[in-house]
Amino acid sequence: MRAMIMAAGVGSRLEPLTINVPKPMVPVVNKPAMEHIIALLRQHGITEVVANLWYLPEHIEGYFGNGCDFGIKLSYSREERLRGTAGGMLAAKDLLLGDDGLGATCKGPTSGTFVLMAGDALTSVNLTRLIEFHKSRNALATIGLKRVDDVSGFGIVVTDEDGRILRFQEKPRPPEADSDLANTMIYVFQPEIFEYIPSCGTSDFGRDIFPLLIREGVPFYGLALDEYWCDIGTLAKYHVAHRDILNGKAGLALPGEEVRQGIFVCEGTELHHNATLRAPVFIGEHVTIGKDATIGPYSVIGDRCEIGERAIVSGSIVWNNTTVGRGANLADCVVGSDCYLADRASLGEGVVLSDECVVEEDSVIKRNVRIDPGRIVKRKVAKG
Repeated sequence: MRAMIMAAGVGSRLEPLTINVPKPMVPVVNKPAMEHIIALLRQHGITEVVANLWYLPEHIEGYFGNGCDFGIKLSYSREERLRGTAGGMLAAKDLLLGDDGLGATCKGPTSGTFVLMAGDALTSVNLTRLIEFHKSRNALATIGLKRVDDVSGFGIVVTDEDGRILRFQEKPRPPEADSDLANTMIYVFQPEIFEYIPSCGTSDFGRDIFPLLIREGVPFYGLALDEYWCDIGTLAKYHVAHRDILNGKAGLALPGEEVRQGIFVCEGTELHHNATLRAPVFIGEHVTIGKDATIGPYSVIGDRCEIGERAIVSGSIVWNNTTVGRGANLADCVVGSDCYLADRASLGEGVVLSDECVVEEDSVIKRNVRIDPGRIVKRKVAKG
């Protein structure tokens, strides 16, 4: 069985983190989001994968290559322009279906079944169960659904008792919602789905194709998923996903050694004996943490970072190769790769510092400020 990862989008809701990095490459506990998706697919026996590319494609290709280092065979569908979710899948049709369309050995009503997933979600969904449900209904298309508390931020799906999809509601007000089942953009399709996607223009599953399937009366189903799922396409959700991982809620096994309950430290890291780690916390490879520094709770430190003496990092996500100076203070913020925070720099709640930024000594960046790549923050208070 094959799968497709949607990896072409810009990720504007995650800016400034995605100015230099495509959203499937945004790190989640120090691994690109797309790497977690690939691991999930492999776990369920899916090792032939296609990814569509448009925005900063060289980052994705350069990291994953042909997929052999990740236990899969990875092919790429390169788009000259964004074609929408359905249009992007149509462009990858030959890669998804193989040289002969359905595959010479495939026969029967579920021949050529394939999976499509977004490249910017974190999930532990049981794909095997979803595929078996799809096949049991002889479905043309099946959507993985997740119950949500706040329906106003999602495309909501209404089904009958058997799971057949009746209609959609796009981000309804809670009193108007007829369901609490959100579209996760985890789909299972039969090859015949391509007959419903127009060959020209930009087409989207939610806007164009799924309403058409309902009108045509084809076997179109949804299954509520029991496992963890989080769309990390916004800065707020990016933080939520990391908290869920560190709490154990996401069902994601963390690398490294659990030196104490809830404290994970990876290979090559040097901790001063007077440093304080407050669970839950994750520290990557070859990190140096100085005397009297405090890390956590709910902090993730990237690989090859340096955390200076008396620095405090709390509730923050720090990407790779970043230096945090002596006495610096990071609170509930995100710091990109290759940044340099000088002594006594202070970053407040909601601050997002993109790659290769410099924050000078004693500089204060107050809450909710977002700073583009390569900027230098002078010794003054930066206000939001």
